[in-house]
Amino acid sequence: MTRLPLSVSRTTGRRPQARRLAAVAAAPLLLVGAACAPTEDVDESATDSSPESSAAVDPAECAADAVRTEGTLTIGTDSPAYEPWFTDNDPGTGDGFESAVAYEVADRLGFSVDEVTWVTVPFNTSYKPGPKEFDFDINQISITPERAERVDFSRGYYSAAQAVIALDDSPAADATSVEDLADLRLGAQTGTTSLTAIRDVIKPAAEVSVFEDTNAAKQALMNDQVDAILADLPTAFYITAAEIPEATIIGQFQPETGDQEEFGLLLEKGSPMTACVDAALAEMEEDGTLASLEEEWLSETVGVPELK
Repeated sequence: MTRLPLSVSRTTGRRPQARRLAAVAAAPLLLVGAACAPTEDVDESATDSSPESSAAVDPAECAADAVRTEGTLTIGTDSPAYEPWFTDNDPGTGDGFESAVAYEVADRLGFSVDEVTWVTVPFNTSYKPGPKEFDFDINQISITPERAERVDFSRGYYSAAQAVIALDDSPAADATSVEDLADLRLGAQTGTTSLTAIRDVIKPAAEVSVFEDTNAAKQALMNDQVDAILADLPTAFYITAAEIPEATIIGQFQPETGDQEEFGLLLEKGSPMTACVDAALAEMEEDGTLASLEEEWLSETVGVPELK
């Protein structure tokens, strides 16, 4: 696919709405790997940010002196960068939900498209303590109390559900509850909330299969090494629509942690940018931009049964 150049609206100074991933099955069959919210534990709390505190901050005014490099906003994410969060394995296109969110945040912080620089940050190193080489990282990173001790998180920009993926003729295809999954062979990517959900919520009788990435999990599913795999819902939609059409999403559920799992922008602990991105996200939530981008880029959950 030919990459379309980014442009800036002459009237607003903002990027135009990115093209929608409408026909996901017709998109390049990128191998979805890390897009399932890797984490060590499930989300129990978010940051201390609140709509009231965020609203008092002017994002652009705040960010001017808070960035690592004057005049440049440095954003991190992992490589490869997968659908539907990014497109063409290129976070700089502005296409895909997280790329679109990142550029919208950048715009509200006062940075034009050509003032944004992307750096590659392996997921498992992003939340380690210490100095960062980015202003913020966006990579389906679940907000967890353990991570929040080492890094800062923004307010959540997306709430994720866990989805169960199985081949149409699998024993898992008949499951209608979380309890029904306990007797199945299940697997997920290492270090993900999906894996945590299997171990802590489903608690299967059989040993859980742990895979290096989602590509390996998908291959195991096709090879009948597992009955079902878990991933976040948008990733599950892409897998079943574009990569394994003979598979289906048999259901979705939220791990019962008291709070819905959320993805947040990750920043260095104590970063002065945290308040700035919180303010930008608060504006985006209030004026409907986040909801619009979610509708544009992420598949609807209507029709996917909830597993109780």
